[in-house]
This record gives sequence, C-alpha cells and structure tokens, in this order.
Amino acid sequence: MTHKELVRNLKKKPQEITLNMTVAEADMIHMVMGICGETGELLDIIKKHTMYKKPLDMQHVVEELGDIEFYLEGLRQTLGVNRDVILAENIKKLSKRYSDGVYSNDAAINRADKEKGQ
Repeated sequence: MTHKELVRNLKKKPQEITLNMTVAEADMIHMVMGICGETGELLDIIKKHTMYKKPLDMQHVVEELGDIEFYLEGLRQTLGVNRDVILAENIKKLSKRYSDGVYSNDAAINRADKEKGQ
C-alpha cells in the first residue's frame, strides 16, 4: 500500500466530521485555529527580531498578543472556564513542579506535578 492510499483509507471522512460536529465544537475549532494563526504571526515577528536582527515592532507584538487574548477568551467562554481559574491551576501546577520557586532543568524533566508513567 502506498502512503497516499494509507492516508485516504485512514483519515476521518470530512462528511462525518461536519455532520456530527456541534455548534460548540465548531466554535472551539474556530477559536483554536485563531490562537494558532495569531501565535504563528507573533512567532514571525520574534523570529525576524532574533534571527535577522530587525527592530522589534512592539506595536505589532501588542496587536498580536491582543488577537491571541481575543481567541483565548472566546475559547474560555465556549468551554465555560474562567481565566482566573486557569491561572490559579497553572500556579498550583508550576508551584508543585518547581517547589523551591526556581526553574531547573531537573525539575522541568522530572515534573513533580505529574504522576509517574504519564
């Protein structure tokens, strides 16, 4: 079997995806695609600054960060989660991972916030 045939046989059929997708699922996909697109734009700004030594266009950075925030808020609304709850969970996770409050490669690799085997 060729790779082309393998992909044709294994990929999920678009009709099945669209016929079974809820409005909330479509909204989540839209928001996540927006997040990915805007982070790609931000990455390009930072790449040009760091790799090509172009001046950092802070106005453009702020614009893209604002766009990312827009899509993040849209996703949070669709999921019914609050930004403050997400930040509190992130603080709890990172506080457990870096119990002394300082980054280390060892703590990043061993991830004390995760159960062994995950």
